[in-house]
Amino acid sequence: MVNLRWMLVVLGIAAVALQAALWFSDDGYRKTLKLRTAVADQRTLNMDLRVRNASLDAEVINLKQGIEAAEERARTDLGLIGASETFFQVVSAADSAD
Repeated sequence: MVNLRWMLVVLGIAAVALQAALWFSDDGYRKTLKLRTAVADQRTLNMDLRVRNASLDAEVINLKQGIEAAEERARTDLGLIGASETFFQVVSAADSAD
């Protein structure tokens, strides 16, 4: 009976040691939680990037298929003025006094 008690004590200590290693080691439960959080963050980032890429793909297709989109882009980004258009620059009175 005494040997059985000692065996239970030793098994109990071993169980506590294994649980401590599981919860407090660098490769234990904490690391698993950190990795799950990192995976969730990466999935969110990937979804945002998928949405952005879809938008860019749509813009590329629009630029390849229609001249209006390319012309609009040239007007806004490069200052395109058409052959039959007149460019007017309006200067405010405050700027002309300086």
